[in-house]
Amino acid sequence: MNTAKKTWISDRNFFWLVTGISVAVLAVVVLLRYLPDAYRPNVAFAKNLPLTNAVINSLVSVLLMLGYHQIRYAKNKGRHQFFMLSAFILSGLFLVSYVVYHTTMPHTPYCNEGMMKWVYYFILATHVFLAAIILPIILYTIYFSTNGMYAKHKKLARWTFPLWLYVSVTGVLVYVLISPCYQF
Repeated sequence: MNTAKKTWISDRNFFWLVTGISVAVLAVVVLLRYLPDAYRPNVAFAKNLPLTNAVINSLVSVLLMLGYHQIRYAKNKGRHQFFMLSAFILSGLFLVSYVVYHTTMPHTPYCNEGMMKWVYYFILATHVFLAAIILPIILYTIYFSTNGMYAKHKKLARWTFPLWLYVSVTGVLVYVLISPCYQF
C-alpha cells in the first residue's frame, strides 16, 4: 500500500516551476546589469537601497543561524520553519530591492586597487555564482519540507544552509567593500 503524502503539485511540475522561476530571475538580473543608463529612471530613494540590501542580508544571515539552532539544538521544528520561511521572505524582499536599485542606478565599478581589488572580485564572483544557483536549491528544500519528505529535506538542507548563509554574508561583505565607491 502506498503511504506517500499527496502533494499539491507533482514533482515533475514542481521541477518545471523551479526551472522557470530560476531562469526568469537570472535573466532579469543579467538584463539589468547591461541595461544602458539612458533607460534607467533616476529615483532618489534608490540611493539608499544598497545599505537597505546589506541590512536585509544581515537579517537573513541571523534568521538562518536561528533556524539552524532551532532544529539542530533546540529540536523545535515550528520555530525552525518560522525562521527559515522568514529568511526566504526577506530574501525575496532583497531580490525586489536589488532589482529596483539596478533598474534605477548606473553600474558602480570597484574603485580600489591592489590586493583588496582581487579579494573583492573573488568574493563578488563566488557570491554571484552561488546566488544564481541557490534559489532552486532553496525552493526544493522548502518543497520537501512542506510535503513531508523530511529525509530528502534534511539531506538537501545540509547543502542549502551553508550555501545560503555564504550568499547572505558575502552580500554584506560586497556592500562593505564597494560602498566607498558609490558616487551619489
